[in-house]
Amino acid sequence: MINKSWIFMLLLVGNAFAAGAPTVVSVEYREVAQSFSVDGMVEATRQSTVSAQIGGRVKEISFDVGDRVSKGQLLLRIDEREALQGLAGSQAQVAQAQAALQNAKANYERAKQLYAQKFISQAGLDKAQVDYQVALAQAAASSAGANQASLAHGYTAVVAPYAGVVSARLVEVGEMVMPGKPLMTGFDPGEMRVIMGVPQNRLAEVGSRPEIQVEIPSLNRWVKVASVTVQPAADARTHSTTVRAYLPANEQGIYPGMFVRAHFVTGKVKKLVIPAGAVLRRSEVVAVYVVDDKGTFKLRQIRVGEVSAEGMVEVLSGLKAGEKIAQDPIKAGMAKSAQ
Repeated sequence: MINKSWIFMLLLVGNAFAAGAPTVVSVEYREVAQSFSVDGMVEATRQSTVSAQIGGRVKEISFDVGDRVSKGQLLLRIDEREALQGLAGSQAQVAQAQAALQNAKANYERAKQLYAQKFISQAGLDKAQVDYQVALAQAAASSAGANQASLAHGYTAVVAPYAGVVSARLVEVGEMVMPGKPLMTGFDPGEMRVIMGVPQNRLAEVGSRPEIQVEIPSLNRWVKVASVTVQPAADARTHSTTVRAYLPANEQGIYPGMFVRAHFVTGKVKKLVIPAGAVLRRSEVVAVYVVDDKGTFKLRQIRVGEVSAEGMVEVLSGLKAGEKIAQDPIKAGMAKSAQ
C-alpha cells in the first residue's frame, strides 16, 4: 500500500522543481518617496443624466446598462404620434396665416391707390394698413408656433450628448414619462478623476503643484495623476478641503465609485525596504522567507510599514540590511517543503 504522505511530498518536490528556484533579493536601504495618504473615490469628469423634454409613452430603448454609445446615437424614442399631430396643426395655421397676410397686403396696396385717387378717406387707408400689420404679426406668430412644434417633435428621439457608457437605465418600454423625468445616466470612461478631502493642517505640504500617486487596491495598481485642482473652500464640518486629482486619459479598469488611496509625495527619505510581493500575509501574521548561509529558507515574522509607489514596503522590524529573502514566498514555501 502506497503511503499518502510520501505522495504528497513527491508532489511538492515536483512542483518546486517545475516552478524553478525562488529568486533571492537583498534587504537594503533605498531612497523612497515620503508621503501621506488620504482615502478617495473615483468619479467621471463627464457624467450626466438625460431627461425627457416632452410627455409620452416610451416606444423604444436602444441601449442598456454597460453598453457603449457614440455621440448622437439614439438612446430611446418616445411615441411621436401626439407630437406629429401638433406639428401638422401648427403647419396648417401657418398656411392659413400666410393666406390672410397675402389678402391683407393686396387690400392695403389697393387702398393706397384709391387714397391717391381720392376715392377713400385717410381713415380707410389707416384701417387697411392696420389689417396688414395684424396679418403680418399673426403670420410670424404661427411660424414661431410651427417651429416650436417641430422642436417638440425632435424631443421624441433622445440621443447621447457625448460618447460614453450607460451606467443606469431608469425607464422601461411602455412607461409613461413627463418632462423632467430622468431616463438614462451615462459617463465618459476616458476622463476620470479622484475626489478626496485633505485635512487643513496638511494643505501646506500639498503645495500649489503636488505630486500624487493614486493606489487602487482592488486592481493592485498605482497611477500617477495628470493634474490636480485644489478647491478654494473648506468643509466646516470635517475641516478638510476637496482636492480633485485627474487621472491620465483612458485608464483601463477604472470606473466611477471605486475606492482609491491618494498618496501625496512630500519629499524623499531613506528606508529599509523590501519588495511588497515578498511579504507573506496569513491572517494576522506578516512574514518573509529568509535565506540562511546554507541556502535554507526559513519563515520569519516581521513588521512592515506603508507600501511606496515603487512597489517597495518599509521594514519596521524583523530584518537587517544585507540579509537575503525570497522574492516569491509561494515558491519559497514549496522549496522549503522539498528540502
